[in-house]
Amino acid sequence: MGVEKSSGTKLISVSGNVRRPGNYEIEMGMTGRDIIYGLAGGIEEDREVLLWFPGGSSSPVLTKDDLDLPYDYDSLAGAKTMLGSGAIIVAHDGNSVVDIAVKTASFYKHESCGKCTPCREGTSWTTKMLKRIQSGEATPMDLDVISSVCEQIMGNCLCVLGDAMAMPVASMVTKFRPHFEAHIEQARAANEARLLAELQAPGNVLQGIAAD
Repeated sequence: MGVEKSSGTKLISVSGNVRRPGNYEIEMGMTGRDIIYGLAGGIEEDREVLLWFPGGSSSPVLTKDDLDLPYDYDSLAGAKTMLGSGAIIVAHDGNSVVDIAVKTASFYKHESCGKCTPCREGTSWTTKMLKRIQSGEATPMDLDVISSVCEQIMGNCLCVLGDAMAMPVASMVTKFRPHFEAHIEQARAANEARLLAELQAPGNVLQGIAAD
């Protein structure tokens, strides 16, 4: 039962945008698709998978293209992620990957004890930059800065909490960069349109300048 280097069964949990969230005992080597669409009943509202964390929120994310990956230690390591706690978290395509990244980084920033600089400053700056992206105040260059900060965090903290933030965030930026870039452009355009509308509002002392 199981596969050569990951024999037997394992208790896992499946949560997020699935129809039957819960705890399940699976045979090692079962595919992500069989777990998510079989045991967990598929995706809510019949939507598509956007991303899934295979081993808790600290694991680098996988996409819908990875659903047929065997769920065992070696296969997940080969996909540059990890089985970790066995807590699968699924997000469908109705979610914003930017929002998911912000929530992930914010959680680990809150949990950081602040003792070591890479974790204290790294989680703080990553969260700030992601919120800038979220609010339309960033440029695509900020994505490169986030990737650089995450790289400098990994392996340089007193414990693995900093890595737990850096790994999933870095994987989201890498695998969903077009999503981040599109959000940056759309959010900036919305901010500019809102500012222009405010300037052109009746009674605004700068109305004449805006018209020029």
